Amino acid sequence: MLKNAFVKENSIKGASLILIITLALSNLLGVVRDHFLARSIPTDRLDIYFAAFRLPDLIFNVLILGSIAAAFVPVYSKYIREKGQKEATQLAQSAMTIGITAVTVCLVVLYFLMPYLMPYLVPSFNADKQLETVYIARLLLVSPFLFTLSYFLGGILNSHRRFLAYSISPLVYNLSIIISVLLFADRMGVKGVVIGVIAGAALHLLVQLPTALKVGFNFKFRFDYRETGVRRILKLMLPRAVGLGANQILLVAFTAFASAFPGGIAVYSFADNIQTVPSVIFGSSLATAVFPTLAGLSTNVADEKKRLEGLVYKTLRAIILLLVPSTALIILLRAQVIRIILGYGFFGWSDTKTAAAALGFFALSVVAQGLIPLFARTFYAMHNTKTPMIISVISIIISVFLGYVFTTYSSTTVMGIAALALAFSIGSWINLILLFYFLRQKIKLNFADIFDFTLRVILLTLFMAVVVQSTKGFVAEVFDIDRVRYLVMQTALAFIFGILSYLGLAYAMKIEEVKK
Repeated sequence: MLKNAFVKENSIKGASLILIITLALSNLLGVVRDHFLARSIPTDRLDIYFAAFRLPDLIFNVLILGSIAAAFVPVYSKYIREKGQKEATQLAQSAMTIGITAVTVCLVVLYFLMPYLMPYLVPSFNADKQLETVYIARLLLVSPFLFTLSYFLGGILNSHRRFLAYSISPLVYNLSIIISVLLFADRMGVKGVVIGVIAGAALHLLVQLPTALKVGFNFKFRFDYRETGVRRILKLMLPRAVGLGANQILLVAFTAFASAFPGGIAVYSFADNIQTVPSVIFGSSLATAVFPTLAGLSTNVADEKKRLEGLVYKTLRAIILLLVPSTALIILLRAQVIRIILGYGFFGWSDTKTAAAALGFFALSVVAQGLIPLFARTFYAMHNTKTPMIISVISIIISVFLGYVFTTYSSTTVMGIAALALAFSIGSWINLILLFYFLRQKIKLNFADIFDFTLRVILLTLFMAVVVQSTKGFVAEVFDIDRVRYLVMQTALAFIFGILSYLGLAYAMKIEEVKK
């Protein structure tokens, strides 16, 4: 089956399998990366590392990341289908040239503005710590430039339904960071890790280049902003850029709030990275796999619109089936997961308690985060980026407001960082609910069927939760779980028995996706 999927990577099932496997491996490597970071570098120093990413990431996310999925892929895919590869390549050349130029100009400006912006980003850092954050952030400006090239190639590969190289690129990126931590962290601290970040960004690009060349792409400097397709991309990307800009403002605001708590930025980032694992593997991967097909269907043709509605509905069911139990598992096993992944070296007991509390509140948004990419990409497939943008901005404003209020009245690090996670989760659900409401105005999604299916999944999850808790309790009574090997055994057994009970009962209840 696996071999078949890799041979037929352009099918939805094959693409989904490739993306799920490679994203699972990438996220596993991300967890390993965070393990070594937490073990090798004190959390107050890691605050510098994570804070330094915020402004470079803001430039890349606003200008490039959103435009690839929301604008470039739909327009480029349409060019391939209607005008052929030659004109599609010319479109890609123009889009890449404009993107590279815009990013380069912004990165140069940001380089000089960095010392003036940093006091607003991390107001609670002392002067020396702010200067060091500026230095690291300037070094990290190299990676957005490399990622700009790489993500355009990824968009080209996605449009051609070539997902393998695209999916492998995050693996080499995380591997590069892990190697740099092992080789340089002890001697160079955060600066050593930056070497791996930049090298990983370069490898992220190089891994995708051969396959992009095979599908007919070749880069040529072509600054044709008047071309119809380019103007269409720019028109579609502007709302998405605003939405992603708002999301980056949330990260910047939360970084500022978290800087008031020693080690808070690092702990928040670690908990955030862990909670995204299931939503990325089971949500974003499926949304990415079906997106080229969605983009190729028209809501103006009855048969194609019906296919689009069916594909969205089936993908929605699959995500709910996978992410509702994932939420329960994270909540029930949050303390064990944090201790196993992060509880070593410089990551002390107080950090562990704070991260576990934050992870529990983050888990409340896992289902929402998994479904948001599907609903947003459905809008993108219909060449509508405005609606998701407005919804994203509204939800982010609410999250930032709640984050400010919650942290203002938080007297401890545990309360402060957990409060930020709660504010994030509330905003995520507002985003999802609004997306679902407005999407139903465009396509048919049977709310009664979705509600009934979700209710059955919740009942299955409650049964699984009883099994997980019982297994945890039994192992804790028999073994000393303060010892790492028994803690791992407790976590593994609770996870395995929980999943088996969930799948077994789902099969008995004749859940369609499980029986297949």
